[in-house]
Amino acid sequence: MTALLRTVLAALTAAVVLVPVSSSSATACVVDPATPKRQLRAMWISSVANIDWPSRTGLSASVQQAEFRAWLDLAVARRMNAVVVQVRPTADAFWPSPYEPWSQWLTGTQGGNPGYDPLAFMVREAHARNLEFHAWFNPYRIANHDDASRLVSSHPARRNPGWRFAYGGKLYYNPGIPEVRDFIEDAIMDAVTRYDLDGVHLDDYFYPYPVSGQSIPDTATYERYGGAFDTIGDWRRENVNLLVRELDQRIHAAKPHVSFGISPFGIWRNAGTDPLGSRTSGLQSYDAIYADSRRWVKEGWVDYLAPQIYWHIGFSTAAYEVLTAWWSDVVSGTGVQLVIGQAAYRAGASGEAAAWQDPAELSDHLTDNRRHPEIVGDVFFSAKDVRADRIGAITRLANTHYTRPALPPARGSGAAPAAPSITSAVRASNGVQLSWTGSGTSYAVYRVAGSPSAADPCFFADARNLVGTTRQTTFTDASADGGTYYVTALSRTHQESAPSAGRAVGSGGGGFSVVVDNAGSGFTASTNWGTSAFSGQRHGADYRFADPVAASDPAWFRTAVPSAGTYRVEVWHPADAGYNSATPYIVATSTGNRTVTVDQRTGGGAWRALGTFTLAAGTYDVVGVSRWTSSPGYVIADAVRITEIP
Repeated sequence: MTALLRTVLAALTAAVVLVPVSSSSATACVVDPATPKRQLRAMWISSVANIDWPSRTGLSASVQQAEFRAWLDLAVARRMNAVVVQVRPTADAFWPSPYEPWSQWLTGTQGGNPGYDPLAFMVREAHARNLEFHAWFNPYRIANHDDASRLVSSHPARRNPGWRFAYGGKLYYNPGIPEVRDFIEDAIMDAVTRYDLDGVHLDDYFYPYPVSGQSIPDTATYERYGGAFDTIGDWRRENVNLLVRELDQRIHAAKPHVSFGISPFGIWRNAGTDPLGSRTSGLQSYDAIYADSRRWVKEGWVDYLAPQIYWHIGFSTAAYEVLTAWWSDVVSGTGVQLVIGQAAYRAGASGEAAAWQDPAELSDHLTDNRRHPEIVGDVFFSAKDVRADRIGAITRLANTHYTRPALPPARGSGAAPAAPSITSAVRASNGVQLSWTGSGTSYAVYRVAGSPSAADPCFFADARNLVGTTRQTTFTDASADGGTYYVTALSRTHQESAPSAGRAVGSGGGGFSVVVDNAGSGFTASTNWGTSAFSGQRHGADYRFADPVAASDPAWFRTAVPSAGTYRVEVWHPADAGYNSATPYIVATSTGNRTVTVDQRTGGGAWRALGTFTLAAGTYDVVGVSRWTSSPGYVIADAVRITEIP
């Protein structure tokens, strides 16, 4: 660790923040900078050239989906809370776009239908894990070759040859043509309006990066449209500015909660060229690719900026610590959030500088970030390098900085939801099972040791007591079997409610209570039962479904009943108009099976009581869901809760 970072770490061992406890008072809380409550933690998932996903073209839909789920599971395992996924890599689409062809990186053939809607699938799976989904669009790149005849015949760039130019062996849309700008915005907005995105993300490719000995062939376009500008450079920058400004306006007009961010090249301008620039001497994106990223911040045209600071600490041309300080100063007071693009691909890679062979380099970057409150998180390029974890660099970073979950930074100034109310906190075989009611888009679950008489605001000042987040109204804390729990509700833009009243484990119920989920070892069903994560009202990650038939074929929930006695039996299921109106639930009582029918078209996403029953002691199939019903619609098996009545 460098002397600079040792000094920073010592200075930031603890910090004091004021936490509001009412509209007129606040309390001082000592917080741990290693467990920040709010921090964007993300990784880029690249689709171009099959860098990350899909791993290669032509995979079946089921294999593609399994691969993507694995990327999301990696993000969760590393305690990230967002993914940034490339859905328009080369003027193509990872959704059925009316503007552009299916991406070749899915099937190997541009325009080839993959047989499902990847974007809908990806958003649904990310949200099931409470990961934000930021859709990543490359605005101008058409192809990584310069042969327009290789584009599918229906491609807009082939139908409109005047819209494109070749440069450096690649094809690009011409940013100076107004119709091109409108078309690119329309193509992006199609995804914004049709899908439940959390963010729109542009990368650093604006005008092409310079190629020695070549000039961008847009002189005629400049002569036609650039009369108000003294230089072609100023005109090119304004073309990019128009795209950024108009996208910002259109995104927020359609969906105010969607965040708009850009990940520019890490250097705007060098101080040797412009006194407003950074103490660096590398390529200047303002001049080389016509990206006036500083202006985007000062004008408020973006919600966040994620500059790609892909250099190590102390690098003479562009030092990491120099650029984090410079960008922090740029965003200060603007309301634009600063997220740092991190070069995970360099850690431990062959041929990289000695600094990148140090397992501490990336971790030290995040330690440096603590000097700047303007920095609210990091995004890592790319997913395969996060997974590779060369020289243990990612593990070291996570063990130092990501020991607790974190809420994404709040955006804007919207109202927070009302505080939720915990309805149950009971021990189960796999941890503590919590249930609550609330009106949030998502929820944060906190656990405090013991049974405090009241909620101390400092419990919630950082993430040391945060055990997890979810978009459900249930949560299983597998890390403990006791304590007092609090739940807060968050809005779509992550405004947080006051905490619920505390609930100690086991309070308000009998001596025994257990929840059995369809994903647990106590569940059995035949192969006639499918698995789905379609409904947001599900308990846990998924649920089971089957068609009704004139045969029982039950799905069973098995558990160990500790002693003979009276028990309350409750069931959880998602509801849908297409589900069954008379689903038979079987309860194996001590005097024989009893059947209770439930209308699964309504009342979903909550515990529903079947009644109280006398159960025998022992381990056996206690509750079943039968398929034997004459009513149409799927029968659903999701979860049951069995509670002793003292």
